[in-house]
Amino acid sequence: MKSLESIDLSFNQLSGELPQSMSALSWLSVLNLSNNNFLGAILKGNQLQSFDDLSIYANNPYLCGAPLPTKCHVNDIPRPPSSIHSEDDKGDEEEKENILFYFVIALGFITGFWGVIGILLIKKRWRHAYFRYMENVADKIYMAIVIMVARKKEDDM
Repeated sequence: MKSLESIDLSFNQLSGELPQSMSALSWLSVLNLSNNNFLGAILKGNQLQSFDDLSIYANNPYLCGAPLPTKCHVNDIPRPPSSIHSEDDKGDEEEKENILFYFVIALGFITGFWGVIGILLIKKRWRHAYFRYMENVADKIYMAIVIMVARKKEDDM
């Protein structure tokens, strides 16, 4: 990774601090971190100091330090407000979606299962017609297999 020449992480909804290992990249010529939620100070490194285009850091409201106009103070690194979708909110929303998903699947299964089985239990004529049809299908499959086996034996002789 140290010989990496290009990184485009834009529009990936990434968050957190930039990894310190990025400052060791010495061959980097293209960098784009825009439109994410990175926070903290922009890393300082030999290669990273050469990126002075502000557009590569655009729409990362919690980044600070050169070349951005927002200065970093030791104890005052910008942090996202806690009211913006915390991890617990995302987890609750995802849990609700999962419950709804399984509920709909179960409802569909129950409806389909009892729609068929219920009718077969209630309507005697339909039940007899259904089982007669299934016996005919099984007989056709059995006959097809018997004929194939017989032809195979003839070919082998």
